[in-house]
Amino acid sequence: MAKNIDWSNLGFEYTPADYRYVATCKDGKWDEGGLSEDPNFMINECAGVLQYAQACFEGLKAYKTEDGRIVTFRPDLNAKRMSDSAARLEIPPVPEELFMKALDTLVSANKDLVPPYGSGATLYVRPYVYGSSPVIGVAPAEEYTFRMICMPVGPYFKGGAKPVVVKISDYDRAAPHGTGGIKAALNYAMSLYAGMKAHEEGFAENIYLDPATRTKIEEAGGMNVIFVTKDGSLVVPKSPSILPSITRRSLVVVARDILGMKVDEREVTLAEVPDFAECGLVGTAAVICPVGKINDHGREIAFPSGMEKMGPVLSKLYDTLTGIQMGRLEAPEGWIHEIK
Repeated sequence: MAKNIDWSNLGFEYTPADYRYVATCKDGKWDEGGLSEDPNFMINECAGVLQYAQACFEGLKAYKTEDGRIVTFRPDLNAKRMSDSAARLEIPPVPEELFMKALDTLVSANKDLVPPYGSGATLYVRPYVYGSSPVIGVAPAEEYTFRMICMPVGPYFKGGAKPVVVKISDYDRAAPHGTGGIKAALNYAMSLYAGMKAHEEGFAENIYLDPATRTKIEEAGGMNVIFVTKDGSLVVPKSPSILPSITRRSLVVVARDILGMKVDEREVTLAEVPDFAECGLVGTAAVICPVGKINDHGREIAFPSGMEKMGPVLSKLYDTLTGIQMGRLEAPEGWIHEIK
């Protein structure tokens, strides 16, 4: 039975769904798991996640296409990235088959919470895994819990994607040879203070520099960064400390293989940023958030695309990728996963 929800006024916030999927790992083996109706759970006061932040997570969306199908976008990459994150944190990786089974079961059970096509809303899915058994010495936990939850959320931008103003941060997002390239919960805890300081100063986000030399662009607090040159090429910063965003990787394919653009994935220095025509922050929630200006300690870098609307190249990338996601355009093989 369809839910009585005002889809047009949803915010991007937590709302408990009817069901969530839960699985447990003991002795290095994951059980099959299953659905639960309880949004709360008991945890030991000395659990590994509480003592040593042994946790990682993912984020993806389910939505309805124009022809009424319920789909998700490249969830196999989320499963793979979660496995990579878990391995780096000494967590037994969640098998891809279990991840996909949980996704299909969860979204199907909560299908009444998938917003209608054209509403601008989606069903946001948050898988996460954490050390759940008690640990006091510095060591991995012995047991782990995998939970996948979901909630209907509104569009990341109310009223359209207006360009934002960001700042170059004085803080480091990740250590050299550290965990910047995985989706560890601790990375986001590390960014909270710097993020709140940026908001207090009137900026939408931080852009972090490489922690070793502080001369190269890395990523924002929760999104990757991309640039467009004045001749219309896409430039994507490259570093082992940058999270491998699924949106960013998909935009690279869209730009190179579908739109025929030149794509350059390389190190990008802060010194060359003023030479670019457009800049965007990319991620699951917003797809592309245009950047109009970057504040570098009082020095303003203003992009020619301006503060009124997304630049023409980023707009084309956005329209093409969202068209693929929503079923308006043909998708590359394997990109769209339908949930029955």
